[in-house]
Amino acid sequence: MTTPPPFTRQDITFTSGDSNCAGWLYLPTGVTSPPVVILGHGLGAIREMRLDAFAERFAQAGIAAVAFTYRHFGDSGGHPRQLLSIKRQLADWDAALDYVKARPDLDRTRVAVWGSSFGGGHAITVASRHPELSAAVAQCPFTDGLASAVALGPLASLRMMPLVARDLAAGVRGKAPALVPIAAAPGSPALMNAPDALPGYQALQPPGTTFRNEVAARVIPTIARYRPGRAAKKVAMPILFCVSDTDSVTPPAQTLRYAATAPKGEIKRYDAGHFDFYTGETFETLVRDQIEFLVRQLRPAPAVSTP
Repeated sequence: MTTPPPFTRQDITFTSGDSNCAGWLYLPTGVTSPPVVILGHGLGAIREMRLDAFAERFAQAGIAAVAFTYRHFGDSGGHPRQLLSIKRQLADWDAALDYVKARPDLDRTRVAVWGSSFGGGHAITVASRHPELSAAVAQCPFTDGLASAVALGPLASLRMMPLVARDLAAGVRGKAPALVPIAAAPGSPALMNAPDALPGYQALQPPGTTFRNEVAARVIPTIARYRPGRAAKKVAMPILFCVSDTDSVTPPAQTLRYAATAPKGEIKRYDAGHFDFYTGETFETLVRDQIEFLVRQLRPAPAVSTP
């Protein structure tokens, strides 16, 4: 007799605004009406860039998982392509929550959000706006645009301003966006140019996946103004902050200050870089900590084996 797999994975889509988001739904085998965690990625990233690794582990622990890709990226809808809009991405999170709550095979009373990097900042914002949630996880979270801009360097930011102006004009005229790299080598204009940024992003891309390392430049001023860490003090449910002590993208000192304001916040610190969180031994340690936290908050039932 063969043992059934610990979970199944379904391709899903859900409506968000004027288009749709594509995603995966992981359902643990033998668990009726499981709790669910929604996973969203970072700057310009798509779900194929290791969100599946986390979702699989959560499903093995009896927690359903929805991993989705934001509009304008990957196989999700939305035009123009490669448009990174904070407002639209937060609307995608709300749409994912609506999708989960409408599914009769999931427990809508036990829902958590999980975000990494830029998505970690979104997870803080979403949790602060949805007190009905049971838990939240913010992994190496982007918490303060000003702090990240300082980490990038003022000269690098200034060098991108002409491109920002060109892209804003393109948006007004309905033309194709002027694009800026998401990650690039140190000293190069990009949203991230720390030494580990470009190799870190490249390491997350599975073979055969089409990933565009660029976004519309118009997002740069909005990133600098986005400070989701300020919403931590409004997060009513338990929230786990997983912080890289050597983070080159999201400065840990500012993140720790914000995390300390969350009424039910828990903090785990790791001696590993921002991009180390997704693979290897650091991933194994991290996902164990996250499963312990989510199991404690969501209380999944043990799987019922079938004869």
